[in-house]
Amino acid sequence: MSFGGPMNVSLSPSPPDRGSFPLDHLGECKTHMLKYLNCIKNTDDHSSCRDLTKRYLECRMEKELMDKTDFVELGFISQKKSLGQADNTSK
Repeated sequence: MSFGGPMNVSLSPSPPDRGSFPLDHLGECKTHMLKYLNCIKNTDDHSSCRDLTKRYLECRMEKELMDKTDFVELGFISQKKSLGQADNTSK
């Protein structure tokens, strides 16, 4: 006897937004990953780790561990644009 009624409802899994990508089994980008994780662990300001994030993703793209994607699509904006936004918000 089931408490919630008949269990004939099936949930289908959904794929990740950008598809699956291979794991870095050979450790080709491990140094970049460790630098990023160390930065996150030891820094209260995670935005200061953005360059390390970008380098890690660049490494993954170069080693074909993920599809090449424009960094703007990944949430990175140019320094000029971010500085301009900071100037607009302070006025």
